[in-house]
Amino acid sequence: MKTHNSGFLALVNDAKLRVKEIDVAGYLALRASGEAHLLVDTREESEFAAGHVKGALHLGKGIIERDIESVVPDKDTKLVLYCGGGYRSALVADNLRKMGYSQPISLDGGWRELKASGLELE
Repeated sequence: MKTHNSGFLALVNDAKLRVKEIDVAGYLALRASGEAHLLVDTREESEFAAGHVKGALHLGKGIIERDIESVVPDKDTKLVLYCGGGYRSALVADNLRKMGYSQPISLDGGWRELKASGLELE
């Protein structure tokens, strides 16, 4: 598991004070309920290309704030965001919240947990 720098962790922990998080079990329950949502992979292009949850929308952390309003104009859309482990997605969720999105959710555990979840991968 990657060791993160203290400044980055402080930024993430600050964002997590304001964002909703869900774990993989919670996400699987959300999917099973049929509740409308978009699963968004916020990892880098190379990470997405190497494998992702089938049907996930790719908007990397570097571009999501720039492009989200064009791709997902309805700011009430439930957005479940994942990255490698749940750190970058928390930062993205916080930024989307600041942009007026009402339901950004960071997936704690991210791709690491999703790979073992039984969801179909591509």
